Amino acid sequence: MIIYGLIVLVTVILDQLLKIWTVTNIPLGETLGHNPFMTLTFIKNEGAAWSILEGQLWFFVMITFVALTVFPYLLYKNRDKSKWLTIGLSFIIGGTIGNFIDRVRLNYVIDMFQVEFISFPIFNIADIGLCIGVGCLFIYLLFIEGKENRLK
Repeated sequence: MIIYGLIVLVTVILDQLLKIWTVTNIPLGETLGHNPFMTLTFIKNEGAAWSILEGQLWFFVMITFVALTVFPYLLYKNRDKSKWLTIGLSFIIGGTIGNFIDRVRLNYVIDMFQVEFISFPIFNIADIGLCIGVGCLFIYLLFIEGKENRLK
């Protein structure tokens, strides 16, 4: 269980440190770096991805409470199962906490990574953790779940 706690902790710490650095070093709405791949642009996101449900803080707080009840329970319950499942849940928990800290403290989420070669929402490290976690869960659900017992 220590490795899962470390994944959560590192995700939250890296997320919050980069957000602090972003607010300190990049004016709101400005972009730092100019390359064809990725830049840092400081924005305030009051919604979810693509700013959906913008201004619905109560909804995000409620969903976060549910997620931070269900996912740690699932992690503990399945701690001896596939690493795809447990590591995925750990990244989801870390990403959820990282964005939740912003929502409670600021009423919005600080985003900064802007992909330049495609039109994509600006995101942060917590979002990366959530995507890694969901990706791991998809791999687990598609290729591993139900097959674990047959391999023993």
